Amino acid sequence: MVATTKEAALASIAHKNFDNPDDARTPEKTRVEIVDLGAVKAGRFTMQPGWRWSSHIKPVVGTTTCQARHVGAVASGQLHVIGDDGFEADLVPGDAYLIEPGHDAWVIGDEPFVGYEFETKTAENYATPQ
Repeated sequence: MVATTKEAALASIAHKNFDNPDDARTPEKTRVEIVDLGAVKAGRFTMQPGWRWSSHIKPVVGTTTCQARHVGAVASGQLHVIGDDGFEADLVPGDAYLIEPGHDAWVIGDEPFVGYEFETKTAENYATPQ
């Protein structure tokens, strides 16, 4: 059965494709694609080689460090993350991650980083002025 829009709002299954997002943001070296699944929003974050949060997103949001909470999984590329508390990690394909607010991050190497994000508030607000 294929649901109508009204039925979809009440259905037990919601699905959308990131190739046809409900919202997209494109700060320099960044593409954030958001799908709205009703009570949950999910994002596909693509950062190009040379991307760094403090260089490319900080000017957009205006905070000292990234204040988003990230819950997601790495599809491709690598990302180095350093928290305000000094903890560091390299995220690689296949990793699931939880990154609390207060961090900087940058792409490692020559391959774009692609991460799927499942924290609704982050999907709604990432790379928008605070």
